[in-house]
Amino acid sequence: MACRPAFLIAIVAALLATPLVRAQSATEPTGTWQTQAGDARVKVSKCGGGICGVIVGLREPTDPATGRPAVDNKNPNPALANRPMIGLPLFTGMRPVGPNKWSGQIYNADDGGTYASSVSQTGSDTLRVEGCVGALCGGETWTRVGR
Repeated sequence: MACRPAFLIAIVAALLATPLVRAQSATEPTGTWQTQAGDARVKVSKCGGGICGVIVGLREPTDPATGRPAVDNKNPNPALANRPMIGLPLFTGMRPVGPNKWSGQIYNADDGGTYASSVSQTGSDTLRVEGCVGALCGGETWTRVGR
C-alpha cells in the first residue's frame, strides 16, 4: 500500500503542472505580420513586459516622386518627419490586459497621429489591431508571414 500514496502524489503533481504547460504554450504575437492592405510588414517582438511593433518592410519602400527611401513625412513634428519608414516604431506601451490581448498606443504613419490601441491575437496566424480616437474606433486584421 506504500506505492499508492506515491502514485497519487505523482498524479496530483502532473495535474497541477498541466495548466502551466498550457499557459506557456499560449500563442504569442511575436513574428512578422502583414497589414490587411498588404502595404507594410511589421515585426512584433517582446519588450519591457509587453510587445513592440516596428515596420520592417513596405510594398513601396521608396517615394515615387523622389526615388529615395520612404520617410515619415506625415509626422507633425518636423524633427521626426524625415525618419525612414523602415524601422519606424508603431506600438508604444503595449501591455498585456488579458489572454492574447495587449493595450497601449499605436502610431498611424498615414496621418502622423498616435491613438489608443489594442492588439488581440485571434488565431495563430491572425492579429486584430484596433485604434480609437475618442468614441470612434476602427481596426484591421493582420496576417502572419514567414513562419
